[in-house]
Amino acid sequence: MPTEHPAEQQQLLPGVEYRPETRQRLVPHAVNGKTRMVEENYEVMVPVPPRDWDQTVTTAVTAVAALLVTVAVIWSVASIGDLLARAVVAPIAYLAACAFALAWVTCMALEWLARYDAARAAAPRRAGNWALIADMAVVAAHGWVEEALYVGLAGAAVSALAKKMWSTVMAHQARPLPALTAQWLRDEEADISARLALGARTRHLARIESQAALYTPATPAALAQDTGRDSAGQLSPTVRSAVRAVLATLPGVTDDDVLTHLDRLNLEYDETAVRAFLDSQDSRPEPPRAHLAPPPKSVTDSVRTLLDLGVRDKDKAVSHIHKVHGTGVPRATVVRLFNRELEKLGKSA
Repeated sequence: MPTEHPAEQQQLLPGVEYRPETRQRLVPHAVNGKTRMVEENYEVMVPVPPRDWDQTVTTAVTAVAALLVTVAVIWSVASIGDLLARAVVAPIAYLAACAFALAWVTCMALEWLARYDAARAAAPRRAGNWALIADMAVVAAHGWVEEALYVGLAGAAVSALAKKMWSTVMAHQARPLPALTAQWLRDEEADISARLALGARTRHLARIESQAALYTPATPAALAQDTGRDSAGQLSPTVRSAVRAVLATLPGVTDDDVLTHLDRLNLEYDETAVRAFLDSQDSRPEPPRAHLAPPPKSVTDSVRTLLDLGVRDKDKAVSHIHKVHGTGVPRATVVRLFNRELEKLGKSA
């Protein structure tokens, strides 16, 4: 039976702009008496949100500021490169000229990244201003050498204008944080940075300790003890250092993997002592345990469960089976199993 188009059922509000949107839904479709749930496309009319003019203007202003920065960089590289080309070959001169323009552009990017922390943003701002002054001075010097000082001053003004324009855009888009929130954010970043630094330095120190133990000349007494255990029944310093290095560089490694690494290092060790030492290390995460999932229920089992619960409505049974096993189970199959199991219950009663 054909269904009414969803777009015709909607009540469109006057004065609101709509646009059609294609969606999908499952509908029953029968061929040769066999019904399946198939996917059908249909259209609905969704309201179009009004244009955000504030965002549009902000995007346009940002694009203009980026264009000015690009023009300033190109002008600076051309002017400074031409000036330096008087002393060196042109490719090297223009590569060196890029340093003047890209220096203050890089400082502006760092200032933007630190926009939530005024103290951190101050340093790249000052560095960017000094880099801009150097860029403008060299551009003006190029104009003076070419006996066109006014051209050099105009080119220097382009860089200053681009820098000021971009700084104004950043100041407009910046969202200063309250003092307490800014302090909380700094403390949180400090804690995370300390953990990262500590982990990196710990792995580095463990690697150095392992290398030092491997390449330090051994004394006869040490050679006598370097068989996997020392006189106290513990691991030798060389093997212990190597095990710690493996644990630091390969978190979550298994005991067998550690023994494999020791074999690759050609170290003599006592396997029992190594495993006892690994058991004493609490920093290693436990390997993930495999969870045994129960075997999935069959459609027949689900039908029997429904009958045991007292369900005698075939439509409810079909709906429940489709929720549990998916809509790919034909209705006729569910009804056949339902009648068969219901007949068995009647006979057993």
